[in-house]
Amino acid sequence: MKTALITGITGQDGSYLAELLLSKKYQVVGMVSKIYNIGWGNIKQIREKLILKDGDLLDENSLKKIFAVHKPDEVYNLGGITFIPTAWEKPQLTFDVNALGTLRILEILKNKYPKVRFYQASSAKMFGNPQVFPQNENTPIEPLDPYSISKACAHFLVGAYRKNFSLFTVSGIMYNHESIRRGPEFVTRKITRGAVKIKLGLAKKLRLGNLQAAQDWGWAPDYVKAMWLMLQQENPGDFVIATGKLHTVEDVCRIAFSSLDLDYKDFVISDKIFARFEEGTKPYGDSGKAKKLLNWYPSVSFKQMIELMVETDWKVLQKGETK
Repeated sequence: MKTALITGITGQDGSYLAELLLSKKYQVVGMVSKIYNIGWGNIKQIREKLILKDGDLLDENSLKKIFAVHKPDEVYNLGGITFIPTAWEKPQLTFDVNALGTLRILEILKNKYPKVRFYQASSAKMFGNPQVFPQNENTPIEPLDPYSISKACAHFLVGAYRKNFSLFTVSGIMYNHESIRRGPEFVTRKITRGAVKIKLGLAKKLRLGNLQAAQDWGWAPDYVKAMWLMLQQENPGDFVIATGKLHTVEDVCRIAFSSLDLDYKDFVISDKIFARFEEGTKPYGDSGKAKKLLNWYPSVSFKQMIELMVETDWKVLQKGETK
């Protein structure tokens, strides 16, 4: 039985990855920070099957203890600060968690566990405002904000430790991926919940930023499968994981509201106060390498994804629950 360690196990990706690994008969160890844990809701259905350990990417000793006790075969570093506005509010913390936290793990691997396979959650935000479309593994990395700068630093560290110490370290350059477990602070979930609230009479309007802002959005369970596939390869390498298709915030609104027999134009207000000042080009990814070497393909369409999110929010909000 293989043992996998997941940082950020209570997040969207961590919880889906834990489910996937359990289905493949792994022993799954999840690191949970007492200070920055986002909650237990995402893993409540599998919590009894997990080994949950207190630890923090800021605390090297807690990391060393988990490694010493559980000796993982694979490590998936999904923990970190992922919301860009938060990164601007706390840039120093963001860098310490996202970049130096990764470095702490890499040092442990180099010094004591060189055979462990390591996955790093990199982000397409590292490309900044790219001039090449679509972007692939060779696209220049030019980050523009504290979040993407911290992720770029971690990404380069992973490559450096792979090259200089022959560690099996990989980075998944992930484009936006959503699900029914996406946090309410993210725009897709803000829209699906907002649409349901309006349908239920709990709200009258939904205020958003730039409706023409566009992203390459995929389905989170598909993306965690790619993470696992990367660590099963004979040789380590980095992979772009994306759908290769652009959709706007307006597209999300159209699908979400129409699935409830509503016209988004009657309820959605575009307000400049919610627009992000770093919005520029509209990046989308080329996952050709992943398709060729990992045999990875998205299984859920953009429309299906938004409809699934609306369906879940309907069930939750209709019962008067919050999430």
